[in-house]
Amino acid sequence: VQLVESGGGLVQPGGSLRLSCAASGFTFSRYSMTWYRQGPGKERELVATIANVGRGTYYKDSVKGRFTISRDNAKNTVYLQMNSLKPEDTAVYYCKPPIIATGTDYWGRGTQVTVSS
Repeated sequence: VQLVESGGGLVQPGGSLRLSCAASGFTFSRYSMTWYRQGPGKERELVATIANVGRGTYYKDSVKGRFTISRDNAKNTVYLQMNSLKPEDTAVYYCKPPIIATGTDYWGRGTQVTVSS
């Protein structure tokens, strides 16, 4: 199993970033995918989830209307478009399928997002 997150960086408040997560080692199209984040000194939290097919999505309240999760099953990739970023969005962002997809609670390295002026 591999989960490779990318696209993070330093951005000013109000800016945008698009995160990508390339997945391999399991049947990507069969499972939902979720973006999580862990801010400095905080617990890891769920940010957004997308169903395996169709348009079923779920967002944490604080990111609704600002973040959009999407996926390309042909590329085994899930995305997180983040707009109107706020300092409180600063965190390491991770993507992950459900444990049943891989049989393990595997986490990638994540990608750092820093929102600061």
